[in-house]
Amino acid sequence: MRISLPLNWRRIPYRYRLEGTECTNCNTAYFPPRSICPKCRRHGNLVKKAFKGTGRVVTYSRVDVPPIGFEKEAPYYIAVIELDEGTRLTAQVSGVDSLETGMRVKAVFRKIQQEDPEGLIHYGFKFVPMSS
Repeated sequence: MRISLPLNWRRIPYRYRLEGTECTNCNTAYFPPRSICPKCRRHGNLVKKAFKGTGRVVTYSRVDVPPIGFEKEAPYYIAVIELDEGTRLTAQVSGVDSLETGMRVKAVFRKIQQEDPEGLIHYGFKFVPMSS
C-alpha cells in the first residue's frame, strides 16, 4: 500500500496539535517532543503532553526579505513564544502590524505554504494576538 504525502504529515502529532512531551521527574515540558530528557537523561520519564497553545512573545524579528516560497507573506513576524506551560518555540505571528515583547498570543491552525496553484498545501500552526 502506498502512503500519500499528506497522510504521512498527518501522522506527526506535534505539527498539527501542539503536542510535545513532559518529564515526570523534573516537570520540564518540551516542544517538539523529545525521546530523552536533557536534564534528567536516563532517569527521566517522558510522557505525551498537549499544550494549551497560549503564551507570550519573548523576542521577535520582522521578515522583509523572505525565503523562496514565502514572498507573498512578506512582511511578516517570526517570534520566540513562551507557552504558558514553560516551553519555548519559534513560530510566525500573523494578523499584526507590529509586535511587542510580552504580548499574549494563542495558536491557530493556518495555511503555511502552497507550492503552486495546483500543488500541495502545507498547514500548521501560527500565533495570533489574544483578545483583551
